[in-house]
Amino acid sequence: MTDHVYKQVELTGSSPASIEDAIQQAVSRASKTVRNMRWLEVTGIRAHIEEANVSHYQVSMKIGFTLDD
Repeated sequence: MTDHVYKQVELTGSSPASIEDAIQQAVSRASKTVRNMRWLEVTGIRAHIEEANVSHYQVSMKIGFTLDD
């Protein structure tokens, strides 16, 4: 088994649809510039309320990725 060293970045994804979509938006966007993503940890969930309805979700997370050799 290979030992891994991980680096983390903190991101906040947003979506009007759902918490899950906010996470996917962040992962999808990060994948354009960050290689070797392995895991994520949700650190916070927020929502914007308009007229007594949730109108937008924000999810903050840490994404871990392995470093290149």
